Amino acid sequence: MESGTIEVESKKYPKALKEALKNLVASSGSKTLYYKGSWSDFFPPEAGQPGAGKNCLAVVGSRHLTYYGRKVTEQIVTEACAAGITIVSGFMYGGDEAAHSAAVKCGGRTIAVMPCGIDRIHPETQKKLYQDILDNNGLILSEYEGSTQPQTFTYIQRDRIVAGLSKAVLVTEAALNSGSLLTAGYATKYGRKVFAVPGQITSELSRGTIKLIREGAEAVSEPRDILTFFKVLASQKKESAFGTPKLVAKAAEPKTLEEKILAHLKREPMKADELARVFAVPVAQIGITLSLMEMKSQIIQNSGKYYLN
Repeated sequence: MESGTIEVESKKYPKALKEALKNLVASSGSKTLYYKGSWSDFFPPEAGQPGAGKNCLAVVGSRHLTYYGRKVTEQIVTEACAAGITIVSGFMYGGDEAAHSAAVKCGGRTIAVMPCGIDRIHPETQKKLYQDILDNNGLILSEYEGSTQPQTFTYIQRDRIVAGLSKAVLVTEAALNSGSLLTAGYATKYGRKVFAVPGQITSELSRGTIKLIREGAEAVSEPRDILTFFKVLASQKKESAFGTPKLVAKAAEPKTLEEKILAHLKREPMKADELARVFAVPVAQIGITLSLMEMKSQIIQNSGKYYLN
C-alpha cells in the first residue's frame, strides 16, 4: 500500500481541487494532502493520461440514513461505478458509509476524505470498510497528518475537499441542518452540478433534498440522469437501477396473498397491521405469510415496515 503527501504546487495535485480552492483565503485552503493508496492511478501527473479521478461523483447523505436512502444509494452507486465513475464521500456512518460500501461491493473505485489525521480511522467501527477501500484499489485522503483528532471545523474542511474533487454532488437524504447541505453549498460555489433524490414530503430526511431541488438542484429519478451528465454509457440492463423495467408487458393481476403483498409493496413499504387492513385478513395470517416471504428473500423488514428485497 502506498502512502505519502502531495503539495499544492505539485503537478500531481488534483487540478479540479486546486481550481476550486484557489479563491479561498490561505488559512482555509489545503496546501498539503496526505494519502494512502495508489495516487497515480487516480491523478497521474502526465498530460493526456486520465486517471480514475477524472470522473468523480460525490455521494453524501444523512448520518441517520433510512432503508430507502440506503437502497437508492446502493443502486445509483452500483450503476455509476459500472460506468467507470469514481465515488467520493466523507467516510462517516450513514450516507457516506453506504456510498463507499456500495462502491467496494461492486468492484468500483472510491475515495474517502477523512475529517481527521490520515493515520486515524474515524469512526473506529468502520475499520473493515477502511481496509476494504484500500484493498479494492481505492484512495484515503486527509488534510491532516498523523492521528489528528476530528473537530467540528475539520468536518467542514473535509466537505470542501469532497466537493472540490468531484464534477457533481449527489445528496440522497438530508435534514435541513444536515452537513450534506454544506457539501452541496460548496459544490454550487465551485460551479459543480448538484443532484438530489426526492423523498416523502412527510420525512424530515427529505426536507433538505427538497430544499436543494427548490433552489435549483436536479431531481434524480433514475441513475441515467447522472450518467447522462457524465456522458458515459449505462450498464446494459433491461431494468433501471431503481428496479423499474423500461419496457414491460402488462402484468397479470395478482391472485395469491403473496402476489398481492408484493404488488402493494412496489408502491410503498407497509407494516403488517397496515397490510392486514388493506387486504381485510387477520394479522396472524399476514404475519405467517410475511415470515414465509422473508425466508424466500422476497421481502425485508426494517423498523417494522416491509420492503421489497
